[in-house]
Amino acid sequence: MAIETVSSWRELDEAIAETGSRTADRNPHSTLVFRGLARASYANASSLSRLSERHEELEQHLIRNFRKYAHRESPGPTTWDWLALAKHHGLPTRLLDWTFSPQVALHFATAAWADDDAILWAVDCDAVHRLLPERLRRVLEGEGAMVFTTEQLGEHARDPAALDALTEGDEPFALFFEPPSLNDRIVNQAAVLSAISDVRCEMDEWLERHPDLWWAWRLGPEVKAEVRRRLDQANVTERILLPGLDGLAAWLRRYYAPRRIPSGVVPGGAAMGEEEGDPQEDGSMS
Repeated sequence: MAIETVSSWRELDEAIAETGSRTADRNPHSTLVFRGLARASYANASSLSRLSERHEELEQHLIRNFRKYAHRESPGPTTWDWLALAKHHGLPTRLLDWTFSPQVALHFATAAWADDDAILWAVDCDAVHRLLPERLRRVLEGEGAMVFTTEQLGEHARDPAALDALTEGDEPFALFFEPPSLNDRIVNQAAVLSAISDVRCEMDEWLERHPDLWWAWRLGPEVKAEVRRRLDQANVTERILLPGLDGLAAWLRRYYAPRRIPSGVVPGGAAMGEEEGDPQEDGSMS
């Protein structure tokens, strides 16, 4: 699947609707999850992979020590609950942020770097889950669910190492799960997290192997500005997606800036993930 360049908000909106309709025969609701990146040069790479060249050796230590020193927190009983909490607070993990809402993803794609092309990604999570090992696939089929809960995931893979052990053959699998509703930010963003059963495999690499499972649209600066105006009018802003004084300040700073956001990162709008050398974490969905 190639990345398609769109020329207007209307063209993008119609492309998203058409793509979502392709899954209507399998589910009454769209099975797409979305991810927005404010710069086309950004990769769908985990924060853990950028921590060190030997990041696979660090994951277990990061998780263990986070739980040890954050023991007063109560995100939920599973390791996946703790991973969601850790990512929310900036710990490097293998997880990536997604959302059920294309508008939320577009917020993160358009709130900064106005002179750079942005990318909106869409992945059919239902189709992704049809590639799961049978043991995991039966969980979703039995529940009639589209994505995992942390509880469901924890019952069959107690931690990332156990998830890796479920890989059949040499090809890792990907899955999507909803984080616990730790705060209004996660709820308002309709947040979803992805994980791959090989910490060394990045999402871009995995998607390249499965070109029929994803779509992506490139937004040039003019389209980016048009989309931003539409989102502001619809109240899809930092004030809603990042509840609290930090989100309020980020919204006001961007809204009252000169005509365009300068080529820099505005907290709350850089991207839905992190990028080495750029503080994208401020724009993360977690």
